[in-house]
Amino acid sequence: MKSGIFVGLNKGFIVQKPTSGKKRVRPAYRKGRLGSAQVTVGKRTKQVREIVREMAGSSHYERRITEMLKVGTGASGKKALKIAKKRLGTMRRAKAKRNELETLMQAMKHVTEHKDDKEHKTHKKEDKKP
Repeated sequence: MKSGIFVGLNKGFIVQKPTSGKKRVRPAYRKGRLGSAQVTVGKRTKQVREIVREMAGSSHYERRITEMLKVGTGASGKKALKIAKKRLGTMRRAKAKRNELETLMQAMKHVTEHKDDKEHKTHKKEDKKP
């Protein structure tokens, strides 16, 4: 409770508190989302981003982060987060980027494992024919 005096325990200008309990949502929290109201816009945006990612590849700092995540130690993960934060500006965006790159790495690993399994099976079939 403010007293209106500029010194003392309850110092400060008396202001009226906001009546609504809701905090205003900042536009920055929506940045990068796939569209909230229209689902079709979200799908199209997702497809466009996938194509751009496929054609352009990853940026330099993303490659650095993936290399650090491949090491797999806690310190390297923390360092990767620090680099992402420096490049992206906020901790929330850095964590999202790290998670995105981790899932991308897991998907790539999954694809290469299945590819190796298929090659291994075809080699076995070729060995049996002669």
